[in-house]
Amino acid sequence: MSAKALRSSAQRPTSLQTIGGQEKGRRCRMLATRALSLIGKRAISTSVCVRGGHGVAKVEDYTLPPYFDRREVPLPDVAYVQQLTPEQKTLKEKEKGSWAALSNEEKLALYRISFKDSFAEMNQGSAEWKSVVGGMMFFLGFTGLVVLWQRKYVYGPVPHTFDTLYKEQELQRMLDMRINPVEGFSAKWDYENKQWKK
Repeated sequence: MSAKALRSSAQRPTSLQTIGGQEKGRRCRMLATRALSLIGKRAISTSVCVRGGHGVAKVEDYTLPPYFDRREVPLPDVAYVQQLTPEQKTLKEKEKGSWAALSNEEKLALYRISFKDSFAEMNQGSAEWKSVVGGMMFFLGFTGLVVLWQRKYVYGPVPHTFDTLYKEQELQRMLDMRINPVEGFSAKWDYENKQWKK
């Protein structure tokens, strides 16, 4: 085969290349058609919502991340003040300019828009421990009153088996029965001298 014939056969697509090329073209057309139809449907549904008087759905406040002042995370996800007053809006516009033109009060007001507390205020101790200790003492006192009430009105008198005389008789009976004579209770009793071994 000559070089010219090889070149012409390489330029002509085979049946597999033709089918593959047609498949590829068909897939691209299908993908483009599908994408355009989805975009068209979205545009139609949005325009219907706007024309219907409902407008586009608003993002609710509870779906946004909450504001937290934490030393571990110094930059919260959202600003402390969400709805700005007209004065704060003008201050935010002024913020975009030179900060040398801002007074210290304006800089502090800008800081308070973004953050509730400074690091010094976060590190400052609070008197919350007093209310926690007071609450614990209240519940301990209430529990003591409940226990005293139960002793007086719920439970009966102490059983006679807790008397010291009964306990002594019980001990003597266990010794007479020689309970645990090898390593236990009776092994520590001297039966000849009637006293505990030393």
